[in-house]
Amino acid sequence: MYRAQLSRARVAQIPLLFVATFQSVGIMVLMRGVVDGGSEARAVVAGSSVLVVAFVALNLLAQYFGQLRAGGGLDHYATLPVPPAAVVLGTAGAYASFTVPGTIVTAVTGSVLFQLPMGHLWVLVAVVPLSGAALAGLGAALGLLAPRQEFATLLGQLGMSAALLLGVLPAERLPQPVGWARDLLPSTYGVEALARSFDASPEWAVIALDLAVCAVVGVLSLAVATWAYRRAAVR
Repeated sequence: MYRAQLSRARVAQIPLLFVATFQSVGIMVLMRGVVDGGSEARAVVAGSSVLVVAFVALNLLAQYFGQLRAGGGLDHYATLPVPPAAVVLGTAGAYASFTVPGTIVTAVTGSVLFQLPMGHLWVLVAVVPLSGAALAGLGAALGLLAPRQEFATLLGQLGMSAALLLGVLPAERLPQPVGWARDLLPSTYGVEALARSFDASPEWAVIALDLAVCAVVGVLSLAVATWAYRRAAVR
């Protein structure tokens, strides 16, 4: 299922991946004018890198499942000898895979732009799949639960906007109520883990905790997406 979805999405999503990467790099260039360095620079680079994941895994996946449901595509998958979880996981994994090059390019570009150390960028090996799973599960659930295709597109756009505003802006500059909303966003913990890895002496225990929370949220969001798929498929 993963290979089939990867082949299906490759041609259509590669141009959009360039857009997502260009968008994140552009945000960092703009923020360079108001952020000099320190924790704020680390937050901007980490948030912009994970934003690439949000654009593809959350926004585009919500639109894809919304379109699939509206066009009767779920009926086709219902005839295949595969469990609902395989359809959701395969599609989510395929979409999340497209985020890897853009995330790496964004993180490296941001590190150069803000003069951050790149010795621990290998943390992306964990940040991308875990953030991708959490956001892909959320995107799939939004697309499957939306009553109409237009609502799925709207919810995907709103989700990506939330990832932009709550993930890229430094947490210390956000009002307290907005900070609580930030804690509820699945990608926040991936952003925090990547931001902490830019420290000269990273707190690996805290990074591991952030990644563990991201993994738990990913499992829960994919479980909700699987339930939403079963619910939509029987209608």
